[in-house]
Amino acid sequence: MLKIVTRSSISLAAARSRQALAGSFTAGSIKSASALVQKSLVEAATIPLGSKFGWQRAGYSTDVINEDLIEENEVVTGKEEVHEFKTETKKLLSIVANSLYSEKEIFVRELVSNAADALEKLRHSQMMDQGLDSGKPLEIHISVDQSKKQFIIQDYGIGMTEEEINDNLGTIARSGSKAFLEKLDKDGSGSKENIIGQFGVGFYSTFMVGNKIKVYTRSAKPDSKGYCWTTDGQGSYSLAEADNVAVGTKIVIELRDDCKQFSSKIEVDSIIKKYSNFVGFPIYLNGGKVNTVEPLWTKEKNSVTADQHKEFYRFIASAWDEPQYTLHYKTDAPITISSILYVPERHMEIIGQRQEPGVSLYSRKVLIQPKSKGLLPDWLRFVKGVVDSEDIPLNVSRELLQDNILSRLRTVMTSRVIKWLESEAKRDTKRYNDFFLDFGQFIKEGVCTDAMYKKDIAKLLRFETSATKDNEMISLKEYADRKKEDQKRIYYLLTPKRKFAEESPYFEAFKKNGIEVLYLYDTVDEFVVNHLREFQGLDLVAADSAEAADDPLLSLSTNDTTSGGQLSETDAKELAKYIQETLGNNVVKQVDVSRRLVNYPAVVLEHESPAMRRMMQMMQGSAKMEEPEAQPTRLEINPDHAVLKGLFKVRNEKPELAKMVTEQIYDNALCAAGVLDDPRSMVTRLNKLLEFSIENVVHQDKKVKLD
Repeated sequence: MLKIVTRSSISLAAARSRQALAGSFTAGSIKSASALVQKSLVEAATIPLGSKFGWQRAGYSTDVINEDLIEENEVVTGKEEVHEFKTETKKLLSIVANSLYSEKEIFVRELVSNAADALEKLRHSQMMDQGLDSGKPLEIHISVDQSKKQFIIQDYGIGMTEEEINDNLGTIARSGSKAFLEKLDKDGSGSKENIIGQFGVGFYSTFMVGNKIKVYTRSAKPDSKGYCWTTDGQGSYSLAEADNVAVGTKIVIELRDDCKQFSSKIEVDSIIKKYSNFVGFPIYLNGGKVNTVEPLWTKEKNSVTADQHKEFYRFIASAWDEPQYTLHYKTDAPITISSILYVPERHMEIIGQRQEPGVSLYSRKVLIQPKSKGLLPDWLRFVKGVVDSEDIPLNVSRELLQDNILSRLRTVMTSRVIKWLESEAKRDTKRYNDFFLDFGQFIKEGVCTDAMYKKDIAKLLRFETSATKDNEMISLKEYADRKKEDQKRIYYLLTPKRKFAEESPYFEAFKKNGIEVLYLYDTVDEFVVNHLREFQGLDLVAADSAEAADDPLLSLSTNDTTSGGQLSETDAKELAKYIQETLGNNVVKQVDVSRRLVNYPAVVLEHESPAMRRMMQMMQGSAKMEEPEAQPTRLEINPDHAVLKGLFKVRNEKPELAKMVTEQIYDNALCAAGVLDDPRSMVTRLNKLLEFSIENVVHQDKKVKLD
């Protein structure tokens, strides 16, 4: 390997020499300084060409050569001046130092954000004044040392003058922290916990974890001096001139014993990836670059490949599957938003594990709220991704988010996600139906819980119907588009299986009149249609309801009789009166004659919802509540059915048999409606009816033989 001595390496050796000599006079050790000079020159002579830290990048060279840790090469040369913190600052430091916080790690985000701000300010200022220069690449370097319990962060940004140091570090200046403290005093009961992460205190967050903070800084302005600012957070700070201070800012934190985890490389690496992975400048931790994943939402939609989306999705979702839908969305009105959202291939709620929100809120590529609960409604918690808004000012982004800002973001993003899913459904119907089979529970939850958007969410619902094939689903809009001309309602039938729906007595009239019926297989579907109530002006009505029975479109048919003559209207009404008296008013409040039924002798109407009934029974079982009394129902009989015609004949001749048949007809109707509590109650009666039926057959056989 070619070994060379570069100008930058010699400069480094010279710098180390100055630092060593300055340190030797104060420590009285010229020998050690001389040894360090020798070592520096040897190291400079053995730097391989093009090594990681030996290159010259964009005309600059870095002081860090094959080293993992940042060293304190700065030397205090001026007289230290002690300053008292302003009253508000003193109070804030006390809160930060003495309160318990659940997220102390937030200080890393705050320092990285400040460093990125300083670099951005330098880059912007250089456009106006080319004389401003740090002589270093625009990077952020972090160093942690467990043996020293030390955390160091250094940027080569704009730096600070003496006046700016006193303004930015010695007072609250323009931070909103002062207003927050005033509010605490005014309210008297305000919680001081979790001030970090909810309220932007920036640099002051270091006092959560450090017992001594040291700041080296030098302004990028020509001929600026370097300074060392030091405090233990107890009420005062010292400021002195210092040599060998690089342009920019270096913060050295001596960590408290209970915060030594922040000197772990693994711990800090994970924090950077969590909060600051997408900062617009390279971040190095102990010499290795941390933020290697690009913020794809800042790129143009057409420039991002499917593989990049897959990698990005897996990073932000901590997942190993692939996204089945991708939305790359940007807008400038009514609020500036850049976002990337994904629908995963699967979700964990299918095994009973409730998901957390999956979309994180960023401002200018800095994480503000991980898995933000307020960014999207809860029913969209299956969506993964990132939303970044530059309209959240940085001084606000580190404070409690204002309700109006989050509300505006929520409104825009919720509408956009609904339109996104709707467009995907139109683009590929089969693919969307497959998605709905897995994720439909979230859509249904949205209809029930999101009053503002339930009509839009309803467009995303899919159901099987009497007009579709098995496993083929349609939207409510498709149903509405192909309904009968005079049809004013959308009819649905709650049923466990398609077979049960097609065999239901309530479906007979719809089938004969060619009226389509939605099949609702899940218990939650009933709550969905009850919350929705109507769609595009069409009321959602149960096929087994009294409203359906009274629909003129379902009363146009007449039954063909193949088992003898029909009962007259007078006989039919007489039979209805008999059934009413036999069952009692506490069981049925009304018995109607109807000729719309074909294969069933009777149906119940105005009965309780099967789903609601099951829920009430579960509540009674868990809370040991008393079972409410059953409400009387309305019974509709088919006088043309053979059982009803036979009942009319035997009601006077064999009253005991007629009573059992009447009760069985009613229980059968309850069973068909799904509201019979316990079918075992019928067993004794059914056995007696079977016994009578067998005896009757035997008697008929004997009679035939005798004849």
